[in-house]
Amino acid sequence: MEGSVLSKLEQSVHHPWMNSLAPVPSWNARGIIEPVNSIAPTSADRSPFRVSLRQFVQAFGTTSKRVAILQGLLRYRHELHQLGMTTGFQWLDGSFLERIELIERRDPGDIDVVTFFEMPIGQTQLTLKGARPELFPGSAAEQAALKDKFHVDGYTVALDSAPSRLVARAAYWYSMWSHRRDQTWKGFLEVDLGPTEDSQAIEVLKALAEEYALASVPDEGMKEALAASSASSSGVVS
Repeated sequence: MEGSVLSKLEQSVHHPWMNSLAPVPSWNARGIIEPVNSIAPTSADRSPFRVSLRQFVQAFGTTSKRVAILQGLLRYRHELHQLGMTTGFQWLDGSFLERIELIERRDPGDIDVVTFFEMPIGQTQLTLKGARPELFPGSAAEQAALKDKFHVDGYTVALDSAPSRLVARAAYWYSMWSHRRDQTWKGFLEVDLGPTEDSQAIEVLKALAEEYALASVPDEGMKEALAASSASSSGVVS
């Protein structure tokens, strides 16, 4: 097949400089990310903003609770990588991306994640779900279990889906995440799905955890993820 479905989606959804990364946006006075460039509101400089995973972790790991949620996110990514899901991108949103501590006087409970991924060679959605059903919840109870384990409200969209379905799913999540429940327009972020930056992000979290005196960090899941990321970056295949 000439050209991948991912490339087609990127061309239609993202700006022309797809591979460039934006600085992690700061919260505005309302505690949210601005959805567009206010100086050029019709430009392609708009949500979802594609950012570095390492910089995202650094920018949003501002409390011990947030560090714990980010640990869960990296463990979740590690489990996806173990299934061969390493090509694609993730949209990140939820109260985690808001200054919810100021807006609602509470900690974020989790992070919302939609993983758009290219199907690993030799796999199907059925075989992936069969191998790790807990990563592909199909009920409210299974979704709650995923949140409990990883602090992630996670969903997946295969990029080899029928084009009409793929566009519909992207439109659904964009419309869901472009506003708060009070209808305030807001932005969200995107990170690459690949494991290139995960080991760096883990090191950032370790430093933040020490700063917040989290004696249990890194936990066993983080150690496994760090070892796997280190092996991957050095070209070692287990």
